[in-house]
Amino acid sequence: MRLLENEMYMEDIRYVAERSLPWSKLRDKKILITGACGLIGSFVIDVLMEKNQSCDLHCKIYALGRNRAMASARFAHYWDHPLFGFLCHDVNVPLEEKTQEDFDYIIHLASCTHPVAYARHPVATIASNVFGTDHLLSYAATHHAQRFVFASSNEIYGENRGDAEFFTEEYCGYINSNTLRAGYPESKRCGEALCQAYLTEREVDVVIPRFTRTYGPTMLMSDTKAVSQFVLKAMKGESIVLKSEGNQYYSYTYVADAAAGLFTVMLCGQCGEAYNVADSKSDILLKDLAKTAAKISHTQVLFEIPDAVEKAGYSTATKARLDGRKLKRLGWSMNYDILTGMRRTIEILREVSDI
Repeated sequence: MRLLENEMYMEDIRYVAERSLPWSKLRDKKILITGACGLIGSFVIDVLMEKNQSCDLHCKIYALGRNRAMASARFAHYWDHPLFGFLCHDVNVPLEEKTQEDFDYIIHLASCTHPVAYARHPVATIASNVFGTDHLLSYAATHHAQRFVFASSNEIYGENRGDAEFFTEEYCGYINSNTLRAGYPESKRCGEALCQAYLTEREVDVVIPRFTRTYGPTMLMSDTKAVSQFVLKAMKGESIVLKSEGNQYYSYTYVADAAAGLFTVMLCGQCGEAYNVADSKSDILLKDLAKTAAKISHTQVLFEIPDAVEKAGYSTATKARLDGRKLKRLGWSMNYDILTGMRRTIEILREVSDI
């Protein structure tokens, strides 16, 4: 079964597509989405294609990614649709080498986003967040895009200094830049700074949704984030493996809520502003998240010492809870708490996965 044949997944798509947002801004527009096969990118594309079908939005979707075979499998349902196109391209190369299309909206989601990737491909991690973002911002400026959406991360906040329970958009914690693991958060910070530079110098309209640890049925099977590994183990009915004491206190977001946050920022956000996509009802200790996955799958939690590569990619932040009030003032709200989101993720993936 494919995702788009799963009724529960389609409920998630319709939930976002039916939100009260100024969707008319996208009518007859051209939208470029990088990281198209990723967790959030693929879901966003499904929502936009649903809007094209249900509301005759007639916006042309350009999915950008490096792997044509993966994209053709993931988007087989739309592959020959006149409102869908695929660009096989690496964001680390200037986009002019691939196309001269005038996109109205550019949604930049391409990035290495899991611990093993940070450790094994640190140069690529930094490059996509810095050089890739620069290339795309330059393209947006030259081709007069209406809006550029840069997907940022809770990682930019760094270590909690012990002076905040929740991170507002102005918070700035400590990052030891002289480490391998710093490549991801520091390059995301640089990406945000590039957005501000292009806004000031070349008048690019930019907005920045800052995502928490996002999970959902569109996750890649290669994802090494803790929540993704918990889901994979639960799908297989195996014991949930915890590779620390589990005292990390983080915010999490189900992919449908993350996508709803992205569209809210894109369509309603103020130029130059960053918005946390988060709600405290999905904040949870890592050990309790492991217990939640174990409860859903009727298994147990086991402790395992991480290997050197895994440990090198782990975040050292022990408390990273995001304050989502700024986005809520734009009308966003979280629909799925952590238990509901985990249940949906595991149930959908059990039905559609070959694992």
